[in-house]
Amino acid sequence: MLSTTTPRPEREQRFVEILQRLVDKSVDDYYNPYREFDWPETLPSEMMWMSEDLTSTYGTEIVKELTEAQRQQLSRWESINFYSLNVEGIRELLVEVVRRIHTRGFEIPSDFFHHFVGEENEHMWFFAEFCLRYGGKIYSGPKLNSIAHEDPRVENLLVFCRVLLFEEIVDHYNMRMAGDASLHDTIRQVNRVHHEDESRHIAFGRELVSLLHADLVGDLTPGQREEIEQYLKRYIAFSLRAFYNPQIYRDAGIPDPLGFRERLLAEPSRREAERRAVRKPLAFMCRTGIFADDVLPGI
Repeated sequence: MLSTTTPRPEREQRFVEILQRLVDKSVDDYYNPYREFDWPETLPSEMMWMSEDLTSTYGTEIVKELTEAQRQQLSRWESINFYSLNVEGIRELLVEVVRRIHTRGFEIPSDFFHHFVGEENEHMWFFAEFCLRYGGKIYSGPKLNSIAHEDPRVENLLVFCRVLLFEEIVDHYNMRMAGDASLHDTIRQVNRVHHEDESRHIAFGRELVSLLHADLVGDLTPGQREEIEQYLKRYIAFSLRAFYNPQIYRDAGIPDPLGFRERLLAEPSRREAERRAVRKPLAFMCRTGIFADDVLPGI
């Protein structure tokens, strides 16, 4: 993949040109995250900390059981959960990307990998800073099975598909909250800054995943293609379920947090919100042929 010594096919040359533009933009748009944010001592408790249509109770009958104060309190912990998911997700993807910098087959994207790793490390810092300043904790949740595969090409595809899917889901939330005038300026800024960097990472991820898949797909059996598709669909479903964290319901003072979670997951209205969050990555995965359809388990 991505040879540096043989003439490049047209699609590979296009990738090289896109990479250079993204590297240049990373350099031109660089900011110091440790000076970028003016963290207030506290954030107001009598307001939403997450756009209401992104909260796990939105659109359900259950939300009618909560007072405005309870909804605001719940949004605080939903917000902390979202940034915690970013901390944990970034940590996982950094490990996988660092393993591939300057290794065979990744000679061309390695320059961008350095910018990617630096920016994601800084994202992890400011998300953790938000959690610890305003929630006093970083939530930790269950982990999906390892990506290891006997075919390194399949493993590489799965790794970068997961990176891309994670970033696309997060960016759905970032874009909404960055533009939500009802939220505190600090919340909007954290989401805006992250979205601006992620737009480059998503552009890169889509190009890399397309190349990895194109180089591999001709050698896959129908069973292997199905295995890849089902693994990645489980990852999407797993990622969406992480937004229904019983720890946030407990911290918001909701009785029977596990039962509350199960009731929310059973609400048909939640499927529409979940589909909105993954509409763009699902369309991309179907368009590239990695997915045969957009049917997700339980969603």
